[in-house]
Amino acid sequence: MRGVNLNSRWSSQEKWKRFRTVFATAAASCLIGGSFVVSSDAPAEADIVPAQTEGDTTAVLFQWPWDAIAEECVHTLGPAGYRYVQTSPVQEHIMGDEWWVHYQPVSYQLESRLGSREEFETMVQTCNEAGVEVIADVVINHMTGQQEGTGWAGTEFTHTDYPGTYGPEDFHNHGCEIQDYSNRWEVQECDLLGLADLYTSSEAVQETIAAHLEDFISIGVTGFRVDAVKHIASEDLEGIFSRTQGLDDVYIVQEVIRGYGEPIEPEEYQHLGDVHEFTYGRTLRQAFQAGDLAWLLEGQGIGETWDGFIASDSAGTFVDNHDTERNGETLSYKDGEIYELAQAFTLAWPYGSPAVHSGYQFEGFDDAPPLNSDGTVADPSCGEGTWTCMHARTSITGMVDFRNAVGDAGVTNQWTNDSDAIGFSRGDSGHLVLNRGTSSVEETWQSDLPAGEYCNVYLGPPTDTGCAAETITVAEDGTFNATVGPDSAVALHVGAMAGTGEEPTVNPADPHRRASIYYPAEWENPHIHYQIGSAEWTEVPGIPMEDACEGWAVINLDLGTERTVTAAFNDGSDSWDNNNDSNYVFGPGETYLADGELHRGNPCEEETPEPEGDADLVLFYATEWESPNIHFQVGDGEWTDVPGVPMAEACEGWFVTEIHLDGAESITAALNDGREDWDNNEGQDYTIPAGVHQLSGGELTAGDPCEEESASPSPDETPDPTEPSIEDPAGDDGDLGETPVPTEHAGTPDPTSDGSDQATADGEERDLAATGFRGTAVVIIAVLLIAAGAVALLYRKGRAGRP
Repeated sequence: MRGVNLNSRWSSQEKWKRFRTVFATAAASCLIGGSFVVSSDAPAEADIVPAQTEGDTTAVLFQWPWDAIAEECVHTLGPAGYRYVQTSPVQEHIMGDEWWVHYQPVSYQLESRLGSREEFETMVQTCNEAGVEVIADVVINHMTGQQEGTGWAGTEFTHTDYPGTYGPEDFHNHGCEIQDYSNRWEVQECDLLGLADLYTSSEAVQETIAAHLEDFISIGVTGFRVDAVKHIASEDLEGIFSRTQGLDDVYIVQEVIRGYGEPIEPEEYQHLGDVHEFTYGRTLRQAFQAGDLAWLLEGQGIGETWDGFIASDSAGTFVDNHDTERNGETLSYKDGEIYELAQAFTLAWPYGSPAVHSGYQFEGFDDAPPLNSDGTVADPSCGEGTWTCMHARTSITGMVDFRNAVGDAGVTNQWTNDSDAIGFSRGDSGHLVLNRGTSSVEETWQSDLPAGEYCNVYLGPPTDTGCAAETITVAEDGTFNATVGPDSAVALHVGAMAGTGEEPTVNPADPHRRASIYYPAEWENPHIHYQIGSAEWTEVPGIPMEDACEGWAVINLDLGTERTVTAAFNDGSDSWDNNNDSNYVFGPGETYLADGELHRGNPCEEETPEPEGDADLVLFYATEWESPNIHFQVGDGEWTDVPGVPMAEACEGWFVTEIHLDGAESITAALNDGREDWDNNEGQDYTIPAGVHQLSGGELTAGDPCEEESASPSPDETPDPTEPSIEDPAGDDGDLGETPVPTEHAGTPDPTSDGSDQATADGEERDLAATGFRGTAVVIIAVLLIAAGAVALLYRKGRAGRP
């Protein structure tokens, strides 16, 4: 049996990185009494950690052909400082246009619609020569989900027979598909979405997979992203790796999707390599979409000290990947500027090893990448077509450079506006400020940078004469003043001083931005006087705005690659609105000005009308959370965006939401605190049918818990006996129907009861009814002695107030 020392799988650089992190943390613990503290004070000299010489950032070129990746390694990835490039799966796959055909292996031949084996080998050699190592995405948990077919390279197969690779004995063949993710055996033994599940504890299967990995290593691949690892028992994966020769210097990152309440957790696999931390991407989505960036710095900041996060030296971090950008679990390129801000934060923050996803635009979940007439994937062209080229955008390559420059330096000088803007230093090597707000933030920030002229690398790199975009001066005391535009950032580091770069060039990967600015049409002829980026201002009084809808004027501007519009408004003459001499700063997208405040969106869009009629489902939820949300799916429809819909306060300890089912019978739901804490029925979610329900302590029962509180008035709330205690529920005809059952007896009888309690309750109801009748009769007789006319009135009131 071939073996490998699993404790020696890291290259010398990776070992040094991990040793340095552990040593620095331990040293810090000793210096401050055994606890790790991130301080906003200027750091002691011991807190400054030298920058690492090699980066750890991966560019994930999803669905890029091999020859295109080779070109990108030479012209973009190497110069930008990426450590790795990750490919899509390389092996032979099923036929079809969809992207996911690559995740259904037919054989381990390195032939696919992304290129031939020869083209793959050439790409690996070219990238390595450019200083970029190659990570191959490998699919070793399963084969195809088809009953039979022919693969891309011509291999004929059936569901459990792949000639030359596997036979029926190499699969679990339990005849089951995964339904219950709380069942470890089912998750690791049954078929995932109908894909033939490999018998990975078999020595023969482990040998075959090991040979597949060794083939990559012999070509020069130095990393693996292992797909669907949660569905492979950790001891099986350890067996595979132990049989793989040459794995010592190979970087491994594993896909283990953390599920709330599930028994299989990422920590089970961290001894085998890094693990993708899905909770990180989910949390970023919540923070950046809500504009709650200050949350990311709470405690010691997002990372291993937060619940549900793997240790930093084992975490593979990402803003999105090919799955989550499609299922809405994380941000994606469709989120525009805030997506780039989230990437900037990830690259600047010292948690895990980041991967930058770069794919193509899509509308439907299954949409294929651009294809040639022969079915091969077309070469990407940044700035043209549907490829996002996210890895090559100026903001992101600038932040890759930032990450390499600051290395393992600690976080200091934390700053927030308690909301949508944050800032922090990375020792004396770099400083980042992010603004997720609709308005600019102007501030003087404290950094530990040496004095000098710096380029804001989020907007552009240094040039041979200065900066391609913004130049910022850092004073002798480390302070600098800057204005950070809406949805923008300032990123400074010691490797990007003004005048230290090359002749500026145009980056075709940068997106073409547009801005639509809406202004209240109080003037007859409103004008906008503006400046795009740092360009020249328009001639006074500016450009006339067009009618948008009643009460609103609009102008649509082409920003090119710029990110801001500075503007003031006027009536075409001498009346001005210039934000109290400060002007307004707008970012890309749609923004409107109301009462002196900037808001995102289009004020002319009609709000979605509320569904008519009463809600089909009312859910009360008992929780100590301050602002609970319900994340749900009606029937088989789409899920709400995470974290879901805020619930309203109902009564003490209870929150409520009302949901229209639109013909469906139920919802599937999970509850959360709006951030990281979830109640999802131990990983199973809750199925809640139509009606009124209450959920407390994981138990779902019928009824409104708040009715009990309001059923019996307190002594100082006793109704006036001369007035009806409730309105006549019968209407004008006086027909009350059945006597209502008191709330405390309306629930489901105790199934363990012998029936005696229910009999007593029924008897009490009859006694109450009889007492009410006798009391009413006495009142009627008394009133008849006074006046006949009053009898009818009081009789009516007595009936209306009867229990």
